[in-house]
Amino acid sequence: MNNFFRRTLTGAWIIIFVLGGYWLHPVSFFLAGLVMLAGSMYEYYRIIGKSGVRPQMIPGMITGITGYVLATLSAAGKIPLKFLLLILPMLAVMMIIELYRKQEKPFDALSHTFFPLIYTVIPLSLFPFSAFNHEGLATLIPHGNIIFSPGIVVGFFLLIWANDTGAYLIGVTLGKHRLLERISPKKSWEGFIGGVVLAVVVSWLLSGWLGVVSPVKWAIISLIVSIIGTFGDLVESMLKRSTGIKDSGNLMPGHGGFLDRFDSTVMSFPIVFLFISFFG
Repeated sequence: MNNFFRRTLTGAWIIIFVLGGYWLHPVSFFLAGLVMLAGSMYEYYRIIGKSGVRPQMIPGMITGITGYVLATLSAAGKIPLKFLLLILPMLAVMMIIELYRKQEKPFDALSHTFFPLIYTVIPLSLFPFSAFNHEGLATLIPHGNIIFSPGIVVGFFLLIWANDTGAYLIGVTLGKHRLLERISPKKSWEGFIGGVVLAVVVSWLLSGWLGVVSPVKWAIISLIVSIIGTFGDLVESMLKRSTGIKDSGNLMPGHGGFLDRFDSTVMSFPIVFLFISFFG
C-alpha cells in the first residue's frame, strides 16, 4: 500500500510538472523541455558509464542543451533556422576530443556520446516548433502578442497517459498474449489494444478544447502515440536489459527516472510532428 501511495504521489507530481510547465507560459514551456532533456541525457550517460563505456557526458550535454536552446529561439523567430548548423562544429570537437582520451574502444564511446542527441535532443527540440506560430489551446498566463499554443504538446501527453492507463487496466485484467516477452514480459496484446481504444476516445473528446488540428487528425495522432509510443517503451526496456538495470533512475519514486517516464515521448513525438507538419 505504501508503494501505491508513493507511486500515486509521484504520478501527481509528474502531471503537475508536465502540464504546469508546458501549459503555463512560453518560458515555463522552454524550462520544462530543458529539464526533461538534461535529465534524460544525464541518465543515459550514467547508464552507459556503468556498462564500462565512458561517453563524453559534459560535452554531450552541452551540445544537446545548445541544440535545444537554438531550436527554441529559431521556433520563436528570434534567430534564423540556419543557426542550428552551429551544432556541427560541436560534433567535430567531440570527435577530436576522443582522439586524446585514450579509450580502449573510442568509437563505442563516441557512439554513445552522439546517440542521446538523436534519441532525446531531436524529439524534445521539436516541441517549440509545434507551439510557436500555432493557434489553439491558450496558455494559463497571457504572453503578449506572440502566436503560441501548447495544444499539441499538452494533448500529446494527455494521449500518452490515456494510452498507458488503458494498456495497464486491460493488460492487468485480460492480458494473456505477450506482445514481446523477450523484451517486456508484462506487456500484452490485449493491453496494447485497450490503450489504443482509450487514447482514440480521449482524443475525440478533447479535440475541440485542444484545437490546433481537427478531431480526425487528433484521432490519427492518438494512433501514432499508441503504436509508436509502445515501441518507444520497448526500446527503452531493451536499453535497460542490455545494461542490466531495472530503472533508468530513482528521481521519481515508484516510476523510475526520466527515460522511464518519457520513453514513449522520444520515439512518438517526431512522427506526430511529421504528421502535423504535412497534414496539420
